[in-house]
Amino acid sequence: MREILIATGNPGKAREMREILIPEDSPMTGKVRWRFLEEFSGWPEAVEDGDTFEANACRKAMHYARLSGLWTLADDSGLEVDALNGQPGVLSARFAGEARDDAANNALLLEKLVGVPPERRAARFRCAAVISDGNVILAAAGGAIEGRIIDQPRGSNGFGYDPLFLVPALGQTSAELSSEQKHAISHRGQALARLSEQLFAILRAEAGGGI
Repeated sequence: MREILIATGNPGKAREMREILIPEDSPMTGKVRWRFLEEFSGWPEAVEDGDTFEANACRKAMHYARLSGLWTLADDSGLEVDALNGQPGVLSARFAGEARDDAANNALLLEKLVGVPPERRAARFRCAAVISDGNVILAAAGGAIEGRIIDQPRGSNGFGYDPLFLVPALGQTSAELSSEQKHAISHRGQALARLSEQLFAILRAEAGGGI
């Protein structure tokens, strides 16, 4: 069984990553044992100083793979708002400070959009996801979803900016969608579904085609 570390301290994100990458009906079910950062202590945090989501995902995966000796799955994702020239972008989690407080980030976002009409509030979530063995990147994929920022948070099935991110085609925010709906269309869902195909191919090759 291949052990893979999910390199995030965000419980909501860890749950999503696990559910999307290997759903219950996947042929990889039972072939992977997930490990989590909370199982370890004393490790320095990865330095996420890249200019792109892809660069930060690679930095994080390589960092924790080298510390753990395990294949490591990491992603970097965030929100780009056109009216804010693409902010918060790679600083999404730390938009309001190093505390990475979702409520503070959302409050700052709304503050910066005061007076901006709905038609100018176009935004998108982006995600880059990678798996590394500490030496090389074994698999990489990305995804994006377009939407619009609303004035009042709606929904409780999500984290980060989900309650403010309206998916116009559905008339619901990301936080109002069921987990199944969200996984099917979200930026992270897209990236991890593509990554899952690559991971399956790698594990199948390792097993000599036995899965």
